[in-house]
Formats: sequence, C-alpha cells, structure tokens
Amino acid sequence: MDVMTATTVMAAQVCPKAPPGAVGPTNEITSYVLWGVIVLFGLGIIIAIGAIIAGRVFSLPHASKVGVISVVVVFACAIAYLVLPGMLNGILGKGCI
Repeated sequence: MDVMTATTVMAAQVCPKAPPGAVGPTNEITSYVLWGVIVLFGLGIIIAIGAIIAGRVFSLPHASKVGVISVVVVFACAIAYLVLPGMLNGILGKGCI
C-alpha cells in the first residue's frame, strides 16, 4: 500500500465530535432557533392575512396582492424548512471525511 492510499484511508476514519460538555448547550441553542423560526412562520401568516383583509376593506389591491404573495412565500419557506435538513443530511451524512 502506497503513502497516498494509506493517507486516504486514515482521513476517511476522521469524524468531527463536539468537545465534552458542548452537546447540551448546542442542542438547546438549536431548539431555540427552530422554535423561533416556527414562531416567525406564524407571524408571517398572521401579517399576510392582515394585509389581505386590510387590502379588501380599504380597497387597496396592492396590499391584497402582497398579502397573497406573502402567504405563498411563507408556505414555500415552511416546505423548505422541512425538506432541506433531510437533503443536507443525505448529502453530508454524518460529516465524516
């Protein structure tokens, strides 16, 4: 076995690990961020529905259009929020080199 093959085999066995004691705080921060994103989705829907209603009540067609577009964008982002982590996990795997 030559040096290049031996180096490649050794590099393939390297997996990143969090330092001791870092897993708990990292998981807590991640969970706060995920819940914050869910709250922002809810706020986005509420604001979009408010824009649609305000546009209809005050005869502002542009506000209604923006509200409808906002609902579509929030739903597209929610779908991406559910799909993209699985795609990244499938591409990157466990992160081992």
